[in-house]
This record gives sequence, structure tokens and C-alpha cells, in this order.
Amino acid sequence: MIDESKNPWKTVESNVTYDNSWIKVTEHQTINASGGDGIYGVVHYKNIAIGIIPLDEDYNTWLIGQYRYPLNQYSWEICEGGGLHQDDVLDSAKRELHEELGIKANNWTSIMDIHLSNSVSDEKGVIYIAKDLSHFTPEPEEGEVLQIKKLPFNDVYEMVMNGELTDSLTVTGILKTKLLIDKGVI
Repeated sequence: MIDESKNPWKTVESNVTYDNSWIKVTEHQTINASGGDGIYGVVHYKNIAIGIIPLDEDYNTWLIGQYRYPLNQYSWEICEGGGLHQDDVLDSAKRELHEELGIKANNWTSIMDIHLSNSVSDEKGVIYIAKDLSHFTPEPEEGEVLQIKKLPFNDVYEMVMNGELTDSLTVTGILKTKLLIDKGVI
């Protein structure tokens, strides 16, 4: 039986190989979990990833389209952004919803915390449902070129199920929201 509370990895030496405003990459020389010499690269994210699924009274939601440089392709996603670890996550979510979609919400529900790629990074995500919406003019950040689509929530769910949407916050958030809707919780 493995003791889940005990870390089997031992760090011998650590060196930061890259550091910018968003991420820090550290290479660790290790004794791995089975006792052999190992190496591990870890990407530390300086922000918390935040996803927001706004739902209006008719269960419509919005997707945002943008070109994702790391993937070299266009992506449709829920409203997403980041918040500094020391900032209030809900305040950051409210800012992102207003910036990207021009929406303010009076009702917020945190539906899940998620680790986005725990084999190489410590990136944490938080997903919210936003309801009781008011609409304003979006104010995207400099450098963002966004398209916005308003769709029935069930159409977005089908896009996830058909593999049309692949972003991890979007997929997990939409699936969890569908479960909550079907249970009558949301």
C-alpha cells in the first residue's frame, strides 16, 4: 500500500531555466519515485486560470473565438483569463467577464477547481457560472482580437461532445454545467 501523504520524489538540485511575467520554468535533478536518478521540468504559472460560463434567463451562453499562438490554430472557448494568486479570484473573474464580453453578473457560482496539466505544471484553474446578467461594451486587453458568439447552452454542450471545442477549461466547465442543469441545481 502506497502512503499517499508521502512524496516519494527527492530533489537533488534545482535551476530556473526561464522566467517571465507569466511563467517560470525550473529544471530539477531528482531521485525519482522508484529510487533512480531523474530529471523533472516544472512550469510554474504566476496566475490562476479562470473560466466563466455566463447563462442568461433562457440558458444561452457566449463563446469567444481567438487565435491561440501555442497551438497555431483558432479556438472557440468560454470566457477565460487569469488572476494573480494574491488577488481575489472572483474579482478577477468579474473583470474578465466585463473585459471580454461586456457582461456584469449579479449571481456567481464557483463550480470547480481544476489542475490543467499536472504532469508538467502547477497551473490551477477555477470555473464559475455567472447569472443575472447586464450587458455593456466589451473592453478587451491590448493585443486581443476576439470574436463573440451567443448560443443556446445545449448547442455548446453538443459542440463539446462532438469534439469541436477542445480547450480544457471549456470542456470541463461545460460538462460540469450540463450536469448541474440536468440536476436542477443551476
